[in-house]
Amino acid sequence: VALKCGGLLLLCESNGAVPGEPVKKDENSRRGNWGNQIEFVLTSVGYAVGLGNVWRFPYLCYRNGGGAFMLPYFIMLVFCGIPLFFLELSFGQFASLGCLGVWRISPMFKGVGYGMMVVSTYIGIYYNVVICIAFYYFFMSMTNLLPWTYCNNPWNTPDCSGVVGQDGTLNTSLANTTSLVTEVVNRTKRTSPSEEYWKYYVLNISDDIGNFGEVHLPILGCLAISWVVVFLCLFRGVKSSGKVVYFTATFPYVVLTILFIRGITLDGAINGIKYYLTPQWEKVLDAKVWGDAASQIFYSLGCAWGGLITMASYNKFHNNCFRDSIIISITNCATSVYAGFVIFSILGFMAHHLNVPVSEVADHGPGLAFVAYPEALTLLPISPLWSLLFFFMLILLGLGTQFCLLETLVTAIVDEIGTDWIIRHKTIITLSVAIVGFLLGIPLTTRAGIYWLLLMDNYAASFSLVIISCIMCVCVMYVYGHRKYFKDVEMMLGFPPPLFFKICWRFISPTIIAFILVFTVIQYKPITYNDYIYPGWSLAIGFAMALSSVICIPIYAIYKVVRSPGATFRERLKNACRADPNWGPALKEHRTGRYAAMTSEDAVEDCPLKEREELKEELKEEQKERKDDISLTIQGSNGSTTTHNNPNPSA
Repeated sequence: VALKCGGLLLLCESNGAVPGEPVKKDENSRRGNWGNQIEFVLTSVGYAVGLGNVWRFPYLCYRNGGGAFMLPYFIMLVFCGIPLFFLELSFGQFASLGCLGVWRISPMFKGVGYGMMVVSTYIGIYYNVVICIAFYYFFMSMTNLLPWTYCNNPWNTPDCSGVVGQDGTLNTSLANTTSLVTEVVNRTKRTSPSEEYWKYYVLNISDDIGNFGEVHLPILGCLAISWVVVFLCLFRGVKSSGKVVYFTATFPYVVLTILFIRGITLDGAINGIKYYLTPQWEKVLDAKVWGDAASQIFYSLGCAWGGLITMASYNKFHNNCFRDSIIISITNCATSVYAGFVIFSILGFMAHHLNVPVSEVADHGPGLAFVAYPEALTLLPISPLWSLLFFFMLILLGLGTQFCLLETLVTAIVDEIGTDWIIRHKTIITLSVAIVGFLLGIPLTTRAGIYWLLLMDNYAASFSLVIISCIMCVCVMYVYGHRKYFKDVEMMLGFPPPLFFKICWRFISPTIIAFILVFTVIQYKPITYNDYIYPGWSLAIGFAMALSSVICIPIYAIYKVVRSPGATFRERLKNACRADPNWGPALKEHRTGRYAAMTSEDAVEDCPLKEREELKEELKEEQKERKDDISLTIQGSNGSTTTHNNPNPSA
């Protein structure tokens, strides 16, 4: 398209665009970028805001002093959560690489990236099983009467005692007669219809973790649906997932608001909210409360999973990830608090009708999502509608996290191989990872599946994440160097990191991470499921899963030191820790200052003294050969001239 401007005729490339409109293209054309910054923020919010915000935070809040828990929670957010979030976002965005590629910053620590991949693999396997169970409950809610309302089903036991009577009214034996209430509450064998539906119908749970039994086909079918949905949303990478998150990241808030409005209008809802928020200030002095607050912030934000680095790697180089980290972190924590209001308003209503304390109906984990809350839903008018909304919200919350887990693995594989073929056929890698994830999730759909799911949840992504995060902080701040990294961030953002973040990265955040690790070890208790005690061999498998991600770090470090050049161990170690020459911004136009292309002589000067003279001689010979090659040309049959030395054969 020829444009006449100031008397000069300029030729510009339209790429099929309408004349006069700006041509929208990726900054990194080879790897791709987010369509816009909103897509990145929504994806990161969907990643950080997950099922734990609904079923873990409210439980921790009321267990650790109610409103008093908010104080250590927000202190940990400011001094640990936001700084770590900013560190990982800036790390991935600066290099435009996933959780493996970024370790060009110090190749010896690449095992940290492999550890992140292992953790994301474990979480991705069992997380999608939880999503598939939410799918199952969603489909089972498409009925006039929720199947866990009454105790007259084939799977119910004589100990089943429902909240709603067979005539559809409240069971008076549970609500109106004080003596009978006391008797029923004190009966240790009393089980609700929702609990028996969960245990004996949905899970059909076996008596031991080693007794797998048969696969529950409806759950297996829902697992297949979950993986198909995840693949379809990711088959074009961030280009497709970035569009999907407009719905998956925002609609849960619509559902939460609908459930909140409905919840606070119910009898007893205020009692539940009071129970949730009433501060018990004496608990603030308890170290366990601070440990729970730090752990919840750390795990809730998804630090050390590799997902934050991966998502940020698709940002444009000068994107303000400092602003994004604050927005996403605060949104995540505000969602946790908001979800607590929703959950406890419903639980307060349930406690009011049962005439029991809120603590009798409050639960956490799968017990809250698939037992306590479904039972409360049976008390609401048009209960199937509220059930559909609740489980649809769980599905969307889970998918937002699952998208990033899968993309983390795919991006790491594609960046590591890095060939043009693998980049063009990234969809095949995504499909392959999804199929492997589905196959590995099949054992979790058996009768012993819940035992294995909880084992993976408690061990695969627990203290190993803390160790990975701590080593990452130490590597970036002390091995690579805090001054270098602060300059990198300043080059990327246009301003240096605030002094507060510099102090947190170097001192406060690593100290809190170490505190979390010590707290986790001291508070360790062998996992149990209700009355079931896990056998020793299963706990050994759990520890093996936890160590499998951490062990990557020393194994790769030893490998890298052995393979590094140097006459002594000290030289090898120094070379293994030194940043790779390719470390830095991915695009040439951003490699300014000390990242500007070094001459070969500069590269020689960075080598050890003993090798410097030898490399200089090799460099002179290489330059002489290059001049000779350039002078040689071959006259082609079509009259064109071709050189032997073509620096870009694919051009």
